[in-house]
Amino acid sequence: MASIKDVAGLAGVAVGTVSRVINHSGAVKPETRRKVEEAIKRLNYIPNEIARNFKMQKSKMVALLLPTISHPFFSELAYYIEDELDREGYKLMLCNSGSKPEKELYYLDMLQQNKVAGIVGITYNDIDSSVSTDIPIVSIDRHFSKRIICVTSDNYEGGRLALRELVRAGAKKPAFIGTVIPVSSEIMKRKSGFVQEAKAMGVDYVVYEKPDPIIDEDKYYNEFFMRHDDVDGVFATNDMFAAQYIERASRRGISVPGDVKVIGYDGIQSHAYFHPVLSTIRQPVEEMARTAVKLLLGQIGGESFHQDTYCLPVMYRQGETT
Repeated sequence: MASIKDVAGLAGVAVGTVSRVINHSGAVKPETRRKVEEAIKRLNYIPNEIARNFKMQKSKMVALLLPTISHPFFSELAYYIEDELDREGYKLMLCNSGSKPEKELYYLDMLQQNKVAGIVGITYNDIDSSVSTDIPIVSIDRHFSKRIICVTSDNYEGGRLALRELVRAGAKKPAFIGTVIPVSSEIMKRKSGFVQEAKAMGVDYVVYEKPDPIIDEDKYYNEFFMRHDDVDGVFATNDMFAAQYIERASRRGISVPGDVKVIGYDGIQSHAYFHPVLSTIRQPVEEMARTAVKLLLGQIGGESFHQDTYCLPVMYRQGETT
């Protein structure tokens, strides 16, 4: 891999001149700039972003802390975050924690030392005491004890929407299925909206939850089927839960939507090749991502925000499961 010294040697200039060309700082004669740019191209030289940022004391690197990049919702969010950062001249550093608190703590410590410009973070672990406001940070869905801006979708309205649509589809006894998260997260409002709307409409309902994470998925669903065999509608806390429920219901000869209507949350199933196409509460993923980046860059630029939570509207997307 070529170094900055290799570029300087090929162009016949000093290393400092190459640095000024790369960083667009200081006066460089047009002919000299042309030689440096040609040398960079010939050598396929890629600057060390972290080293440059450290030297310049002005980072153009933003970190994205995710529980897992394999989940379609998180990967879609990451796509739009990177795209918005690129538009603004920033680079993305992806930190995939695997939902492990020790790995999140490691990343947070590393990011502090490497002086990234800011962090967009998604975590469902109890790492509150380790989250510092020394670096600008925007959270997705999660609230912390410190004043950190949170971007989320209208989870409460999403729960209300799901209940109404299940009843509209003919469900007499709908259930909410999900997990209990031991931190302050907006996603818990999905259940709250569902429950409050059921009470307002006088609908008999079920809430079925287990502590997050679910270690034994088969046990989780087997217990649900044994306890609640009269349920004829399901609102799952996310689309993955909905898909898991449909697969296990099929094993038991339960038809969806014939016997049970199912609605998920997220809207990650975007292609008609998937069957059945899931009815879901669609989050505005692109808007959430771009809003998070704009708020973060505003903080980096010294802007103050009086609002702590930015809640974006959701919509019901009809599929084949209701």
